Amino acid sequence: MSALDDLAVKAGDDDVVGGVPARLVAAPASTEEAAALIAASAGLTVVIRGGGTKLDWGTPPRDLDLIIDTRRLSGVVEHAAGDLITVVRAGTPMAELHALPGQQLALDAPAAATAGGTVAANASGPRRLRYGTARDLLIGITVVRPDGRVAKAGGKVVKNVAGYDLGKLYTGSFGTLGLITECVFRLHPVPAATSFVRAVAPPGAAARILAGQFAASGLEVHAAPGADPELAVLLEGTAAGVRDRALEIARLLDGEVSAEPPPWWGATPPGSVLVKLTGVLSQVPALVATAVGAGATVTGSAGAGVLYAGFTCDPHGRVELLRAAAVRAGGHAVVLTAPDDVRDTLDIWGPVPGLALMRRVKDQFDPAHRFAPGRFAGGI
Repeated sequence: MSALDDLAVKAGDDDVVGGVPARLVAAPASTEEAAALIAASAGLTVVIRGGGTKLDWGTPPRDLDLIIDTRRLSGVVEHAAGDLITVVRAGTPMAELHALPGQQLALDAPAAATAGGTVAANASGPRRLRYGTARDLLIGITVVRPDGRVAKAGGKVVKNVAGYDLGKLYTGSFGTLGLITECVFRLHPVPAATSFVRAVAPPGAAARILAGQFAASGLEVHAAPGADPELAVLLEGTAAGVRDRALEIARLLDGEVSAEPPPWWGATPPGSVLVKLTGVLSQVPALVATAVGAGATVTGSAGAGVLYAGFTCDPHGRVELLRAAAVRAGGHAVVLTAPDDVRDTLDIWGPVPGLALMRRVKDQFDPAHRFAPGRFAGGI
Protein backbone atom coordinates (compact mmCIF):
# COMPACT_ATOMS: atom_id res chain seq x y z
CA MET A 1 0.00 0.00 0.00
CA SER A 2 1.14 3.55 -0.68
CA ALA A 3 1.35 6.40 1.83
CA LEU A 4 -1.76 7.84 0.19
CA ASP A 5 -3.68 4.64 0.93
CA ASP A 6 -2.36 4.61 4.50
CA LEU A 7 -3.06 8.23 5.39
CA ALA A 8 -5.90 9.54 3.25
CA VAL A 9 -9.52 9.38 4.39
CA LYS A 10 -12.68 10.56 2.73
CA ALA A 11 -13.21 14.28 3.16
CA GLY A 12 -16.02 15.54 5.36
CA ASP A 13 -18.51 18.34 4.86
CA ASP A 14 -16.14 20.87 6.45
CA ASP A 15 -13.19 20.00 4.24
CA VAL A 16 -13.76 22.93 1.89
CA VAL A 17 -11.42 25.65 0.62
CA GLY A 18 -13.00 28.79 -0.79
CA GLY A 19 -16.22 26.93 -1.46
CA VAL A 20 -14.44 24.07 -3.26
CA PRO A 21 -14.89 20.68 -1.53
CA ALA A 22 -12.03 18.19 -1.27
CA ARG A 23 -12.30 14.47 -1.97
CA LEU A 24 -9.64 13.29 0.47
CA VAL A 25 -7.83 14.48 3.62
CA ALA A 26 -4.48 13.23 4.93
CA ALA A 27 -2.49 14.23 8.01
CA PRO A 28 1.19 13.14 7.92
CA ALA A 29 3.09 13.13 11.21
CA SER A 30 6.64 13.71 9.95
CA THR A 31 8.59 15.18 7.06
CA GLU A 32 9.36 11.67 5.81
CA GLU A 33 5.71 10.66 5.95
CA ALA A 34 4.71 13.86 4.18
CA ALA A 35 7.29 13.26 1.43
CA ALA A 36 5.98 9.73 0.86
CA LEU A 37 2.40 11.01 0.79
CA ILE A 38 3.15 13.76 -1.73
CA ALA A 39 5.10 11.39 -3.97
CA ALA A 40 2.23 8.88 -3.86
CA SER A 41 -0.39 11.53 -4.65
CA ALA A 42 1.08 12.47 -8.03
CA GLY A 43 -1.75 13.52 -10.31
CA LEU A 44 -3.92 14.85 -7.48
CA THR A 45 -4.49 18.54 -6.79
CA VAL A 46 -3.49 19.53 -3.26
CA VAL A 47 -4.16 22.33 -0.76
CA ILE A 48 -2.30 22.60 2.56
CA ARG A 49 -4.34 23.30 5.70
CA GLY A 50 -2.90 24.45 9.02
CA GLY A 51 -5.09 26.05 11.68
CA GLY A 52 -7.52 27.25 9.02
CA THR A 53 -7.39 30.86 10.21
CA LYS A 54 -6.49 32.13 6.73
CA LEU A 55 -7.89 29.34 4.58
CA ASP A 56 -10.38 31.77 3.06
CA TRP A 57 -7.63 34.15 1.95
CA GLY A 58 -6.74 34.22 -1.72
CA THR A 59 -8.56 32.81 -4.71
CA PRO A 60 -10.42 29.47 -4.49
CA PRO A 61 -8.50 26.54 -6.00
CA ARG A 62 -9.51 25.55 -9.52
CA ASP A 63 -9.70 21.95 -8.37
CA LEU A 64 -9.17 20.12 -5.09
CA ASP A 65 -8.56 16.40 -4.65
CA LEU A 66 -6.55 16.28 -1.42
CA ILE A 67 -6.19 18.46 1.67
CA ILE A 68 -2.93 17.85 3.53
CA ASP A 69 -3.65 18.74 7.15
CA THR A 70 -0.62 19.63 9.29
CA ARG A 71 -2.23 19.08 12.70
CA ARG A 72 0.01 16.05 13.42
CA LEU A 73 3.14 17.87 12.22
CA SER A 74 3.37 19.76 15.48
CA GLY A 75 5.66 20.41 18.39
CA VAL A 76 8.71 22.44 19.33
CA VAL A 77 11.76 20.44 18.20
CA GLU A 78 14.32 22.68 19.87
CA HIS A 79 14.47 25.93 21.83
CA ALA A 80 18.07 27.09 21.97
CA ALA A 81 17.68 30.03 24.33
CA GLY A 82 21.37 30.93 24.17
CA ASP A 83 21.20 31.27 20.39
CA LEU A 84 17.79 32.99 20.40
CA ILE A 85 16.29 30.45 18.01
CA THR A 86 13.60 27.80 18.00
CA VAL A 87 12.96 24.90 15.63
CA VAL A 88 9.29 23.97 15.26
CA ARG A 89 7.20 21.68 13.12
CA ALA A 90 4.90 23.45 10.72
CA GLY A 91 1.64 22.43 12.36
CA THR A 92 2.62 23.85 15.75
CA PRO A 93 -0.06 26.28 17.00
CA MET A 94 1.23 29.79 17.49
CA ALA A 95 -0.09 29.59 21.06
CA GLU A 96 2.87 27.32 21.87
CA LEU A 97 5.31 29.81 20.36
CA HIS A 98 3.72 32.65 22.32
CA ALA A 99 4.51 30.73 25.52
CA LEU A 100 8.24 30.05 25.12
CA PRO A 101 9.92 30.68 28.49
CA GLY A 102 11.72 34.01 28.66
CA GLN A 103 11.71 34.58 24.91
CA GLN A 104 9.20 35.40 22.22
CA LEU A 105 8.52 34.83 18.56
CA ALA A 106 7.41 38.36 17.77
CA LEU A 107 4.66 37.48 15.30
CA ASP A 108 1.17 38.60 16.28
CA ALA A 109 -0.59 35.64 14.73
CA PRO A 110 -3.81 34.15 16.16
CA ALA A 111 -3.20 31.49 18.80
CA ALA A 112 -4.89 28.87 16.61
CA ALA A 113 -2.80 29.70 13.55
CA THR A 114 0.13 27.39 12.81
CA ALA A 115 3.78 28.22 12.32
CA GLY A 116 3.77 26.92 8.75
CA GLY A 117 0.54 28.70 7.87
CA THR A 118 1.86 31.95 9.28
CA VAL A 119 4.93 31.65 7.07
CA ALA A 120 2.91 30.59 4.01
CA ALA A 121 0.75 33.71 4.39
CA ASN A 122 3.68 35.93 5.50
CA ALA A 123 1.40 37.06 8.29
CA SER A 124 2.23 39.75 10.79
CA GLY A 125 0.58 42.14 13.20
CA PRO A 126 1.18 45.39 15.04
CA ARG A 127 4.74 44.53 16.09
CA ARG A 128 5.92 44.26 12.50
CA LEU A 129 7.01 47.90 12.96
CA ARG A 130 9.87 46.75 15.21
CA TYR A 131 10.38 43.06 14.46
CA GLY A 132 9.26 42.63 10.85
CA THR A 133 7.14 39.89 9.32
CA ALA A 134 7.46 36.11 9.14
CA ARG A 135 9.88 36.60 6.24
CA ASP A 136 12.21 38.58 8.51
CA LEU A 137 12.10 36.16 11.46
CA LEU A 138 12.44 32.90 9.51
CA ILE A 139 16.09 31.78 9.33
CA GLY A 140 15.68 28.15 8.27
CA ILE A 141 13.08 25.98 6.58
CA THR A 142 12.36 22.38 5.57
CA VAL A 143 9.91 21.78 2.75
CA VAL A 144 8.57 18.92 0.67
CA ARG A 145 8.44 19.86 -2.97
CA PRO A 146 5.53 18.78 -5.18
CA ASP A 147 7.65 15.91 -6.55
CA GLY A 148 8.09 14.52 -3.04
CA ARG A 149 11.69 15.66 -2.59
CA VAL A 150 12.72 17.15 0.75
CA ALA A 151 14.66 20.41 0.64
CA LYS A 152 16.27 22.41 3.45
CA ALA A 153 17.67 25.91 3.59
CA GLY A 154 19.15 28.22 6.18
CA GLY A 155 20.25 26.95 9.55
CA LYS A 156 20.08 27.42 13.30
CA VAL A 157 22.28 30.49 13.57
CA VAL A 158 20.77 33.95 13.25
CA LYS A 159 23.57 35.18 10.95
CA ASN A 160 23.60 32.04 8.79
CA VAL A 161 22.16 33.09 5.42
CA ALA A 162 23.10 30.01 3.41
CA GLY A 163 20.09 29.00 1.33
CA TYR A 164 17.99 31.76 2.88
CA ASP A 165 16.38 32.62 -0.45
CA LEU A 166 14.43 29.34 -0.35
CA GLY A 167 12.85 30.47 2.90
CA LYS A 168 11.94 33.79 1.32
CA LEU A 169 10.50 31.98 -1.69
CA TYR A 170 8.16 29.86 0.41
CA THR A 171 7.17 32.74 2.68
CA GLY A 172 3.93 34.18 1.35
CA SER A 173 3.61 31.45 -1.31
CA PHE A 174 0.12 30.37 -0.13
CA GLY A 175 1.09 26.71 -0.44
CA THR A 176 1.61 26.91 -4.20
CA LEU A 177 5.19 25.59 -4.12
CA GLY A 178 4.85 22.63 -1.77
CA LEU A 179 4.51 21.79 1.91
CA ILE A 180 6.45 23.52 4.69
CA THR A 181 7.20 20.90 7.39
CA GLU A 182 9.66 22.65 9.71
CA CYS A 183 10.65 26.24 10.50
CA VAL A 184 13.57 27.80 12.31
CA PHE A 185 12.75 31.20 13.80
CA ARG A 186 14.78 33.96 15.30
CA LEU A 187 13.55 34.86 18.79
CA HIS A 188 13.71 38.00 20.93
CA PRO A 189 13.82 38.41 24.71
CA VAL A 190 10.52 39.09 26.44
CA PRO A 191 10.64 42.79 27.35
CA ALA A 192 10.83 43.72 31.02
CA ALA A 193 7.95 46.17 30.61
CA THR A 194 5.29 47.10 28.08
CA SER A 195 2.86 49.96 27.89
CA PHE A 196 0.29 51.40 25.50
CA VAL A 197 -0.56 54.99 24.76
CA ARG A 198 -4.04 55.53 23.38
CA ALA A 199 -5.33 58.76 21.85
CA VAL A 200 -8.07 60.15 19.68
CA ALA A 201 -5.91 61.55 16.92
CA PRO A 202 -5.79 61.69 13.12
CA PRO A 203 -3.56 59.17 11.31
CA GLY A 204 -1.25 62.03 10.38
CA ALA A 205 -0.19 62.31 14.00
CA ALA A 206 1.68 59.04 13.58
CA ALA A 207 4.43 60.92 11.75
CA ARG A 208 5.16 62.88 14.93
CA ILE A 209 5.70 59.63 16.84
CA LEU A 210 8.05 58.26 14.19
CA ALA A 211 9.95 61.53 13.95
CA GLY A 212 10.32 61.62 17.72
CA GLN A 213 12.39 58.42 17.70
CA PHE A 214 10.42 56.83 20.55
CA ALA A 215 11.38 53.31 19.34
CA ALA A 216 7.75 52.17 19.26
CA SER A 217 7.17 48.46 18.75
CA GLY A 218 3.76 49.11 17.24
CA LEU A 219 1.90 52.17 15.98
CA GLU A 220 -1.68 51.33 15.03
CA VAL A 221 -4.63 53.29 13.69
CA HIS A 222 -8.35 52.63 13.92
CA ALA A 223 -10.88 54.62 11.90
CA ALA A 224 -14.54 54.04 11.11
CA PRO A 225 -17.33 56.04 9.46
CA GLY A 226 -18.91 58.48 11.90
CA ALA A 227 -16.25 58.05 14.58
CA ASP A 228 -13.09 59.89 15.55
CA PRO A 229 -9.92 58.12 14.40
CA GLU A 230 -7.71 56.63 17.10
CA LEU A 231 -4.02 55.91 17.45
CA ALA A 232 -2.37 53.42 19.81
CA VAL A 233 1.35 53.06 20.46
CA LEU A 234 3.06 50.00 21.94
CA LEU A 235 6.28 50.58 23.87
CA GLU A 236 8.61 47.86 25.14
CA GLY A 237 11.82 47.93 27.15
CA THR A 238 12.96 48.66 30.68
CA ALA A 239 10.36 49.82 33.20
CA ALA A 240 11.85 53.31 33.52
CA GLY A 241 12.41 53.74 29.79
CA VAL A 242 8.89 52.62 28.90
CA ARG A 243 7.35 54.88 31.55
CA ASP A 244 9.22 57.97 30.39
CA ARG A 245 8.52 57.39 26.70
CA ALA A 246 4.85 56.66 27.37
CA LEU A 247 4.37 59.87 29.34
CA GLU A 248 6.06 61.90 26.60
CA ILE A 249 3.91 60.37 23.85
CA ALA A 250 0.77 60.85 25.93
CA ARG A 251 1.65 64.52 26.28
CA LEU A 252 2.38 64.83 22.56
CA LEU A 253 -0.91 63.21 21.52
CA ASP A 254 -3.03 64.36 24.46
CA GLY A 255 -3.65 60.69 25.13
CA GLU A 256 -3.61 58.30 28.04
CA VAL A 257 -1.22 55.59 29.17
CA SER A 258 -2.69 52.12 29.57
CA ALA A 259 -1.42 48.68 30.51
CA GLU A 260 -3.84 47.13 28.02
CA PRO A 261 -4.28 47.64 24.26
CA PRO A 262 -7.52 48.96 22.80
CA PRO A 263 -10.02 46.26 21.82
CA TRP A 264 -9.30 46.72 18.13
CA TRP A 265 -5.52 46.21 18.54
CA GLY A 266 -4.26 43.51 16.16
CA ALA A 267 -7.80 42.57 15.06
CA THR A 268 -9.04 42.68 11.49
CA PRO A 269 -11.94 45.10 11.05
CA PRO A 270 -15.47 43.72 10.83
CA GLY A 271 -17.12 43.03 7.51
CA SER A 272 -17.65 40.27 4.99
CA VAL A 273 -15.05 41.82 2.67
CA LEU A 274 -11.49 42.39 3.88
CA VAL A 275 -8.97 44.32 1.81
CA LYS A 276 -5.27 44.70 2.61
CA LEU A 277 -3.93 48.13 1.69
CA THR A 278 -0.32 49.29 1.61
CA GLY A 279 1.28 52.64 0.94
CA VAL A 280 4.20 54.86 1.84
CA LEU A 281 3.96 56.38 5.31
CA SER A 282 3.28 59.91 4.13
CA GLN A 283 0.19 58.70 2.28
CA VAL A 284 -1.35 56.65 5.11
CA PRO A 285 -3.70 59.48 6.20
CA ALA A 286 -5.08 59.87 2.65
CA LEU A 287 -5.45 56.10 2.28
CA VAL A 288 -7.35 55.86 5.56
CA ALA A 289 -9.59 58.79 4.59
CA THR A 290 -10.46 57.20 1.24
CA ALA A 291 -11.29 53.86 2.83
CA VAL A 292 -13.47 55.40 5.54
CA GLY A 293 -15.18 57.55 2.92
CA ALA A 294 -16.01 54.36 1.03
CA GLY A 295 -17.77 53.00 4.09
CA ALA A 296 -14.96 50.84 5.45
CA THR A 297 -13.60 50.40 8.95
CA VAL A 298 -9.81 50.53 8.93
CA THR A 299 -7.22 49.12 11.31
CA GLY A 300 -3.52 48.54 10.81
CA SER A 301 -0.04 49.90 11.10
CA ALA A 302 0.30 53.63 10.62
CA GLY A 303 4.00 53.10 11.25
CA ALA A 304 4.56 50.44 8.58
CA GLY A 305 1.96 51.50 6.01
CA VAL A 306 0.00 48.24 6.15
CA LEU A 307 -3.75 48.62 6.66
CA TYR A 308 -6.86 46.44 6.58
CA ALA A 309 -10.23 47.73 5.42
CA GLY A 310 -13.42 45.83 6.17
CA PHE A 311 -16.94 46.50 4.94
CA THR A 312 -20.22 44.67 4.40
CA CYS A 313 -21.69 46.82 1.65
CA ASP A 314 -21.53 45.91 -2.02
CA PRO A 315 -17.80 45.63 -2.81
CA HIS A 316 -18.16 46.32 -6.54
CA GLY A 317 -16.64 49.69 -7.30
CA ARG A 318 -15.33 50.10 -3.75
CA VAL A 319 -12.52 47.64 -4.31
CA GLU A 320 -11.34 49.51 -7.38
CA LEU A 321 -11.65 52.81 -5.53
CA LEU A 322 -9.41 51.48 -2.75
CA ARG A 323 -7.01 49.97 -5.25
CA ALA A 324 -6.62 53.27 -7.07
CA ALA A 325 -6.00 55.03 -3.76
CA ALA A 326 -3.39 52.45 -2.79
CA VAL A 327 -1.59 52.86 -6.11
CA ARG A 328 -1.55 56.64 -5.61
CA ALA A 329 -0.11 55.96 -2.16
CA GLY A 330 2.73 53.94 -3.67
CA GLY A 331 1.33 50.55 -2.67
CA HIS A 332 -1.32 48.07 -3.66
CA ALA A 333 -4.64 46.55 -2.56
CA VAL A 334 -5.47 42.84 -2.28
CA VAL A 335 -8.87 41.40 -1.41
CA LEU A 336 -8.17 38.84 1.31
CA THR A 337 -11.70 37.59 1.93
CA ALA A 338 -15.10 38.02 0.36
CA PRO A 339 -18.35 36.03 0.29
CA ASP A 340 -18.23 33.01 -2.01
CA ASP A 341 -21.00 34.40 -4.21
CA VAL A 342 -19.07 37.59 -5.01
CA ARG A 343 -15.47 36.44 -4.83
CA ASP A 344 -15.38 35.31 -8.45
CA THR A 345 -16.68 38.69 -9.60
CA LEU A 346 -13.84 40.63 -7.96
CA ASP A 347 -10.29 41.25 -9.07
CA ILE A 348 -8.75 39.72 -5.94
CA TRP A 349 -5.09 40.49 -6.57
CA GLY A 350 -5.05 43.43 -8.93
CA PRO A 351 -1.87 44.28 -10.89
CA VAL A 352 1.05 42.19 -9.65
CA PRO A 353 4.62 43.16 -10.59
CA GLY A 354 6.90 40.27 -11.52
CA LEU A 355 4.07 37.94 -12.48
CA ALA A 356 6.04 36.41 -15.34
CA LEU A 357 8.87 35.51 -12.95
CA MET A 358 6.38 34.02 -10.48
CA ARG A 359 4.99 31.80 -13.23
CA ARG A 360 8.46 30.57 -14.12
CA VAL A 361 9.12 29.71 -10.48
CA LYS A 362 5.82 27.85 -10.29
CA ASP A 363 6.65 25.93 -13.46
CA GLN A 364 10.04 24.98 -12.03
CA PHE A 365 8.80 23.81 -8.63
CA ASP A 366 5.39 22.44 -9.63
CA PRO A 367 5.31 21.67 -13.38
CA ALA A 368 1.94 19.95 -13.13
CA HIS A 369 0.45 22.92 -11.25
CA ARG A 370 -1.20 20.62 -8.74
CA PHE A 371 -0.40 22.48 -5.50
CA ALA A 372 -3.06 25.08 -4.68
CA PRO A 373 -3.86 25.60 -8.37
CA GLY A 374 -5.20 29.09 -8.99
CA ARG A 375 -4.87 30.22 -5.37
CA PHE A 376 -2.23 32.83 -6.08
CA ALA A 377 -2.06 35.93 -8.26
CA GLY A 378 -2.45 35.50 -12.00
CA GLY A 379 -4.09 32.11 -11.58
CA ILE A 380 -0.84 30.54 -10.36
